Amino acid sequence: MNLQELMELKRDKNAVILAHYYVDKDVQAIADYVGDSFFLAKKATTVKENNIIMAGVYFMGETMKILNPEKHVYLPDIEADCPMAHMITIEEIEDMRHKYDDLAVVCYVNSTAEIKAHSDYCCTSANVQKVISAVKEKNIFFVPDGNLGANIKHLFPEKNIICHTGNCPVHHAITPEDVKMLKNAHPAAPVFAHPECPPEIMEYVDVQGSTGGILKAVEKTDADECIILTETGILWELKRRFPEKKFYFHEIICDGMKQVHMKDIASILQGEKEEIFVPEDVSIKAKRALDNMLAACAN
Repeated sequence: MNLQELMELKRDKNAVILAHYYVDKDVQAIADYVGDSFFLAKKATTVKENNIIMAGVYFMGETMKILNPEKHVYLPDIEADCPMAHMITIEEIEDMRHKYDDLAVVCYVNSTAEIKAHSDYCCTSANVQKVISAVKEKNIFFVPDGNLGANIKHLFPEKNIICHTGNCPVHHAITPEDVKMLKNAHPAAPVFAHPECPPEIMEYVDVQGSTGGILKAVEKTDADECIILTETGILWELKRRFPEKKFYFHEIICDGMKQVHMKDIASILQGEKEEIFVPEDVSIKAKRALDNMLAACAN
């Protein structure tokens, strides 16, 4: 199937393609919307098409289905997964609720539907500060990304933020030595890092932000070269928006995101793949956490 045939079939099937910045550039190029997790979650609530193809990993497909229970949601590769999503258990959450009466559970969007169902709020790296600000409880159990939690907790000294120990293995692998090597090679380049990176590298970072936040920061800087500390898939969008700038990476790759291919999107449109389902009881509870996130970010 060539590109024109794929686009015509997408239109005939009343389908929309949403893609994360980390998937291959060929997939980003054919997507109707490309963005970070928060952008995609918001977009999922407004698309009119009846069939949603989520070009990303499994928790993203679940999130799309939870936000659109009446629509058909598909993943190009149902085996594409995020290791961090499975690093927290329901039992750990329940244990923490027993320890603290005044507790809110805030789960990072990189989590399973079941974990969202046992949480009070969901958040993304783009909106975590707004979500934490909206939480009334003093004690917050932040799951599963310990790095993201550690990187923002100093902003809320009035809260007792208890961070889980999960992490993104891809971002967690970046060390201070890696950053110093890049800075030594490109001393004039500002450093932009995703907050899934370890806290110990942040002293070398000029701006930390979600993928969307990194793109905004690059747009604002006058520097003609930048060091980017996140998954390399974002390079396609960086080059597309800022062709005059140079970008330097510590090469890190998310295997799950790279399992998303155009041929699998074609298979969905040809009716060869099954849609994503989330049990209704789980979906209803998980949607509350997502709705609380969206409400916290409404203004």
